Amino acid sequence: MAAPTSVDEYMALLPDASRAAMEKLRTTIKSVAPDATETISYRMPAFKHRGRILVYYAAFKDHYSLYPASNAVMDALGEELTPYVSGKGTIRFDADKPLPIALVKKIVQARLEENAARRRR
Repeated sequence: MAAPTSVDEYMALLPDASRAAMEKLRTTIKSVAPDATETISYRMPAFKHRGRILVYYAAFKDHYSLYPASNAVMDALGEELTPYVSGKGTIRFDADKPLPIALVKKIVQARLEENAARRRR
């Protein structure tokens, strides 16, 4: 199977239950970063903001992952992320549990702030 070339194509390839959860994740990210653009990078959906990656996200058989592409954000949110961290740079949400929307919003906001600070340097 060919790799998807757009986020909509990626979503269309998912089973219904996975698609619903991923759309919720997508909408949550977009609510915090409304001017971010969507792309496919490393064969998964991602959001870019002002030319820099904001976050990647992906669906798997029994979970969904969010990749903030930042060790600083992982460190800054520390204990809040502990139940969800499943490897270096990977935040994993179980498919059978509700998406922690407030936490996702914090992650995206932290990435926006980190990217803004880099632009000011």
